[in-house]
Amino acid sequence: MINEQSRAFDEDLHLEFDAFIVSLYYCKVMLDRLPEYIDPLQLADKRGALKGQIPLKSLDRLAEILADDTGTVAVELFFGREGRLAKIDGHIETVLELKCQNCLGAVKWPLHCDIKLGIVTSIDQADRLPEDFEPLLVDEGKILLKSIIEDEILLVLPAFPKHPHSCIAPNTNNNVDLLAHDEPSSPENPFSILAKLKHTGDL
Repeated sequence: MINEQSRAFDEDLHLEFDAFIVSLYYCKVMLDRLPEYIDPLQLADKRGALKGQIPLKSLDRLAEILADDTGTVAVELFFGREGRLAKIDGHIETVLELKCQNCLGAVKWPLHCDIKLGIVTSIDQADRLPEDFEPLLVDEGKILLKSIIEDEILLVLPAFPKHPHSCIAPNTNNNVDLLAHDEPSSPENPFSILAKLKHTGDL
């Protein structure tokens, strides 16, 4: 009887341990995956948190100005309220490959950006936000999460990214010379042709 009870206890213990491992696994999956759409106001009411990664190539406006769109953006967002103000605090981190405006080559640009957004539903609310908040204007319902992240990245990008060291601008003189050689020669002046004929006695 004791052995049967002990065996039953061991089986229950293994089942609980396996369930614990499974719950940890699913917890990790939830943390590593981000939803496509979010309801910021609902998340703020629930004090929600999101953590995961977004592929750079999915950020269409940003991808257009990158030398290489491989890689991801690490995202960590915390939703809550400060009094009546719904807010988002968080951090995004990535390494971008921008186009150097001097040599046109790729330049790695580490990006670490803190996010502090006030969730508003009107321009009037946006105007009354504290100075340390940027407005996130939302209508009722869900919005595209990657649009929030992309906007934050575009706001902090340099207007003219360049290598930290001196780099050489591409030489365009050769192209100019090639274009000059490729230009068709101008037609000969008809009056000069007449002059040649007179000298040769053909006229």
